Amino acid sequence: MVSTKGRYALRVLIDLAENENGGYIPLKDIAARQEISLKYLEGIMSVLSKNSLVDGLHGKGGGYKLSKAPEEYSVGEVLRITENTLAPVSCIDENGKSLCARSATCKTLPMWIKLDGIINDYLDGVTLYDLYAEKDGVV
Repeated sequence: MVSTKGRYALRVLIDLAENENGGYIPLKDIAARQEISLKYLEGIMSVLSKNSLVDGLHGKGGGYKLSKAPEEYSVGEVLRITENTLAPVSCIDENGKSLCARSATCKTLPMWIKLDGIINDYLDGVTLYDLYAEKDGVV
């Protein structure tokens, strides 16, 4: 299940894309528009900034902006950064490999690994641009 951290990260990135003006957007403005606690948002922005998804500037005229074009962000990338894994079960790691001692005899493991691949392939195929431009309701 995707947590609020992952969902809010996507909302923030969409907000930055929609309100892009060439400059930095104050975090308090994003928090107000998205109705997200400023303190909670600061933690999310720290993760996004450390992973080079956003550029931040402190002080007067500061805020955040996207570090690349919206079509260069995949939803899968954002969610893996904020959630650490998109694996549907705890016995698979973030690389789709089994963590379970029973993996050699597990009859359900191949299904979970295939589902993990389907989830990642789909989310890697959806871009930030697809979400904010509402292209055909997203593929």
